[in-house]
Amino acid sequence: MNVKLGIIGFGGMGKWHAQNAPRAGVEIAAVCDIDPVKQQEAVEMGYKMYPSAEELLRDDNVNTVILTVPNYLHKEMCIKAAEAGKHVITEKPAAMNVQELDEMEAACKKAGVFFTSHQNRRWDKDMLIVKKAYDEGLLGNIFTIESKLHSGNGYMHEWHIYKKYGGGMIYDWGVHLIDQILFMMPQAKIKSVYADIKNVLHEEVDDYFKIILKLDNGVTAHIELSTYILEYQPRWLAAGDKGTLVVKNFGCEGNIYRTGKMLEKLPPQITETEAGPTRQFAPVPPGGIVTEPLPTVETDWVNFYRNVVDVLNGKAESLIKISEVRRVLSVMEAAWKSAETNEAILFE
Repeated sequence: MNVKLGIIGFGGMGKWHAQNAPRAGVEIAAVCDIDPVKQQEAVEMGYKMYPSAEELLRDDNVNTVILTVPNYLHKEMCIKAAEAGKHVITEKPAAMNVQELDEMEAACKKAGVFFTSHQNRRWDKDMLIVKKAYDEGLLGNIFTIESKLHSGNGYMHEWHIYKKYGGGMIYDWGVHLIDQILFMMPQAKIKSVYADIKNVLHEEVDDYFKIILKLDNGVTAHIELSTYILEYQPRWLAAGDKGTLVVKNFGCEGNIYRTGKMLEKLPPQITETEAGPTRQFAPVPPGGIVTEPLPTVETDWVNFYRNVVDVLNGKAESLIKISEVRRVLSVMEAAWKSAETNEAILFE
């Protein structure tokens, strides 16, 4: 079948889907938005436009919808779309909580339609470099992975600053960062979740969080985001017993670092440093650390839509399974509980 997509919500992400889904052979059949300005933009861009989701869902030419509306509307729009016989893709987060997701999945199963979520950050090059290092054992036994995302832009925008609409950074980016860690190590079980969540600049919603996941494969994952840290830390750091990997930014600058010759034991003499006498933290001798280039990966965000096309034509399984989406939402709920109680939450 040809995928004929209806876009419900024509803001920034709605426009992104309109511009990029056709690269996978998806036809943009119609768009809708309640905002007259966005309606005019859609018309000027040449799309068939409806002023409401209900009218779009009555269009028999639309067989699939993408929900790019504020987060609190995902459940309502998903169920309406399923009842109209449309296959459903939600922007992330798929739902506000696990209970909502379960209701959405049940509605889609009852209607016999496909249901998935646009977790597009699984195709991010920076993350896939770390995943490749993990999969191929390039760092030996990894004991820690740090995923950090910092911005100096400070304030969020539009509905993202309001709690009732599903605003805040855990919903906006936390859902991605958690999903990336679980996608990277799909066989690892989460032993515990600990989180510190703050609203530094915003009155209602979180703009800083630190989430620590202890996994049963020996890895401790540290996930940190802030909208107001002005000197950005590396996007990724992964350390194992055979080396350390650093990816500095989305542009994938960085290296793998290894010891030229691992010291079997520290020398007996104490080294004087600016911080005083030390052995363990003395400067490494010249040549003691060598660098290697990061592994290369090829990726394309539009592979998400290529997979959707294949799924709807019976050629593949969905790469974004609702069970995986549910697990991410469960971690988010555990993080909120941990931040509220100031305790680690035992998980799986």
